[in-house]
Amino acid sequence: MFTIKVCFMLKKRVLLTGGSRGIGKAIYDELKEEFEVIAPARNELNLTSMESIHNYFQAEPKFDILINNAGINIIKEIENILDEDIEKINMINLVAPLKLIQYCVKNMKQNRFGKIVNISSIWGVKSKEKRTLYSATKFGLIGQTKALCQELGEYNILINSICPGFTATNLTMESLSKEELGDIQKQIPLGRLASSKEIAKSVKFLVSDENSYITGQTLVIDGGFTA
Repeated sequence: MFTIKVCFMLKKRVLLTGGSRGIGKAIYDELKEEFEVIAPARNELNLTSMESIHNYFQAEPKFDILINNAGINIIKEIENILDEDIEKINMINLVAPLKLIQYCVKNMKQNRFGKIVNISSIWGVKSKEKRTLYSATKFGLIGQTKALCQELGEYNILINSICPGFTATNLTMESLSKEELGDIQKQIPLGRLASSKEIAKSVKFLVSDENSYITGQTLVIDGGFTA
């Protein structure tokens, strides 16, 4: 009598923040077939609250992959920046991603495997007027990536940043006039905005088994805008 053993490969678990719209939704759609993607709503994981982050990981403690995508932008002249603005943007864009990494790396270290992608921005490699708060956090996210690459490499944990340029999300298209959109496209060598799917495909590569050696890097996806 023969015994046939059937082995099922468990899908790697992904924690994705900001997965309900825009680039985040495109990442979710790109990964959902091959990975178990967890994209918590704000009532499940509130990135403005340390308590919420702590409580979330009491119930959902183990992930193989972390994608820090959620972020906000506050555009103001320096004199008009409020203390609340500083606290809010730093918490969501910089502190919360670091806390999520803290919670996720314990399991990653035990498994000697992990992938982390931080979604920064072109405004994390250059800047412009009224972007003081946003650039400070997005430059900082890249700094975290480079430092953690040094610290986590021995555990086979790969961490990278992606910097999307102007991307044709609903929010972008609704907030720009036809004239503004035309002016932006003229500044991009490829002559168009990125699609969310193009950003998502790059994220998929970095978290896939195809990437076994890229870590500590900053991938700018902007059609040549910052060149």
